[in-house]
Amino acid sequence: MIINILLILPFLAFSQEEAKFFIFFNNTNLDDAFEKIENVYDVRFSYQNDGITGLKITLKNKERTLIQLLEELKNETRLDFEVIANRYIIVNKFKNEVTLHQLDKVIVNSYLTKGISKNRNTSYQINPASLGILPGLTEPDVLESIQMLPGVVSPNETASGFLVRGGKMDQNRIIWDGINMYHKGHLFGMISPFNPNATKKVTFINKGSNPRYGERVSSVISMTTTSKIDNEFKAQLGFNGISGDAYIEAPIIKDKLAVQASVRSSYTNTYQSFTFDKLADKVFENTKIRRGDNPNNSFDFLDYNIKLNYKPNANNNIFASIISIDNTLDYALDNAETNETFNDRMSIKNTGYGLGWTTIWNTNLKQHTSAYFSEYKLNYNFITSENDTQTSDFEKRNIIFDSGISTEFNLEINENNSSTFGYQYVLKDVAYAFLNTTNLQFILDEDKTVVQTHSFYGNYVYNNLKLFDVEVGARATYFEELEAFRIEPRLLVYKNVFKNVKLQISAEIKNQIISEIDETVISDLSLENRVWRLANGDEFPIINGKQISAGFIYTNNGWTVDIDNYYKTLDHITALSLGFLNPENSNFNMGEQNIYGIDLFLRKRFNGFNTWLSYSFNNSKSKYDTLNDDNYFRSTSNVRHAFLTSLSYKISDFQVALGWRWQTGKPYTESTVGDDGLEFNNGINTKRLPDYHRLDFSSTYKFKFSKDSKLRAKVGLSIRNVYNKTNFISREYRGNNDFDNEIETIDKFSIGFTPNMMFRLYW
Repeated sequence: MIINILLILPFLAFSQEEAKFFIFFNNTNLDDAFEKIENVYDVRFSYQNDGITGLKITLKNKERTLIQLLEELKNETRLDFEVIANRYIIVNKFKNEVTLHQLDKVIVNSYLTKGISKNRNTSYQINPASLGILPGLTEPDVLESIQMLPGVVSPNETASGFLVRGGKMDQNRIIWDGINMYHKGHLFGMISPFNPNATKKVTFINKGSNPRYGERVSSVISMTTTSKIDNEFKAQLGFNGISGDAYIEAPIIKDKLAVQASVRSSYTNTYQSFTFDKLADKVFENTKIRRGDNPNNSFDFLDYNIKLNYKPNANNNIFASIISIDNTLDYALDNAETNETFNDRMSIKNTGYGLGWTTIWNTNLKQHTSAYFSEYKLNYNFITSENDTQTSDFEKRNIIFDSGISTEFNLEINENNSSTFGYQYVLKDVAYAFLNTTNLQFILDEDKTVVQTHSFYGNYVYNNLKLFDVEVGARATYFEELEAFRIEPRLLVYKNVFKNVKLQISAEIKNQIISEIDETVISDLSLENRVWRLANGDEFPIINGKQISAGFIYTNNGWTVDIDNYYKTLDHITALSLGFLNPENSNFNMGEQNIYGIDLFLRKRFNGFNTWLSYSFNNSKSKYDTLNDDNYFRSTSNVRHAFLTSLSYKISDFQVALGWRWQTGKPYTESTVGDDGLEFNNGINTKRLPDYHRLDFSSTYKFKFSKDSKLRAKVGLSIRNVYNKTNFISREYRGNNDFDNEIETIDKFSIGFTPNMMFRLYW
């Protein structure tokens, strides 16, 4: 129905150069001014945030055409404005600056809020430094922000455990300055491990991804830090209810060399706030750990990153980047009745190193070469002692060494045609082991696999605003140890149907060789019972994903309507029968998943208010060999309906937002009580948990300590689950390792009323 309405919208043809509107600005931030101009004149700006940071504009209230307005802005800001097709405005810092390629054309600015935009190539771009307020967040958490976009849900209520269009969590590729990252969340997923204050730009792709991106079949999240060499020292210092952090940008050699660094650490070993207690209550429910508030126990995290930017001349840029994410847990529990001691020790660390070199060969050709190394280590020990003598030690280890090198050429053929082609070499070395020690050590399960991949890719772009935009690309990959070759084509089509209506079509095929599996857990601290492993061509084949989508975007007078239909298939996925409660067969089973969905987004801005809603429909079914009589059943990731709406208001430097989230419960396998305990006779995932809903609140305020001081500050308050709704979010079963074990039901619930406060200093 909505598509039909959009298709019959009348074509309103008029020249924006001649239309006049009343407009004025009073010491307004330039990015806010651009937003107002977009609403009034129905245009779209495309610019780099670095070029306008700190710029303000004052203009008297009078009638102006678009050209007259841009001419006044040019005189006031010394920026150059290039108008394309009377609607798209490219902003350059200097009029005579040579630009190799135009910035991605933006379809929708301020998609959810300021700082989030949607591009014509279907990707979303998030700029944390300029991000407006979102409900439940006082700081621009990267992964939490993505979860508010249509088609993204987190049924377990964690920052890292989100599903994109019905795919699994491990099907989302996360990249930091070109480095593959595998550890996704502090405090067992409750907080994003990527410091938002160090993150300059985030690109999120859920369909039609550029062929430079391989390895995962659902989505790509690419985060980059600043590449700018600024001759001015900048610093930030802040803390909230969980952690404190610091960030600096400092010049070393004027116009040549600069450093960026950030560090963030929890302070829970010193002081445990109410916010931390609420998070810990959720993390440790159904385990022997309660809040971790024993002073002899440890539960903390640390992350930091350092980046050097070097610009030897106008045509070359070089960077070196380091990132480290570290989580530790050490918890001991004494049982006075049996004189036993139980000790859980866990360390999860992901360290990455990246190098990059960008060179401009001429006005039409640019090359980017990069190399990276990522190391992920998970070590878990569950130690049992009796009378101070160790009686058992269960160990779990997961190690990843991931390294690669690539080079890419970008060729601007002419104004309407451009192409990209490149080569990537990647080496992945992945191992895991489950060991148990009583009197002698024995191996419960282990694996070590190495796979080298060679990928060649190319992408051709044709831009013609009067006709259509087309991107056609392909990625050819050879998996050396698997002796397998795959071709991955990509297609994007963008067309202005009417003046305010755009058509987007995408199609892609992708493959994935690394994934997470669920393993048997002996300790009841089953917080990280998923381990990474590589495809081996046998019981773990290469996962194949196919997706096609089509939709319309309507923008006019502050209104935005974005609707997208998609169909997605995943082949050669695997599941452990144990997870489906079949003790007769504890093997991994091969299967497939079919997903049909609709993503809808609606937004309206007026008089300082911004209101939006997103709705996602997802129908996902799975089928595995030897399970459920080879019939399809509901996928565990099948959150059928998800609805999120928000209302925010901004006046000067004060912002406030309310957001309400509702979604259907996850499917689960029903159990009944029999003579021998729990029995499962009604099929897999035939029941659903109750519907989920909660209300979130956020408010922030920026201020200066004095008119002439460079020292600025920001304070914020957020509340998750304002009305303290107890949501039933998961039902699992534990203890079905063999026929002799009694099966136990594990129910998990949502986080309760959780306030958080934030304070930051900038200078």
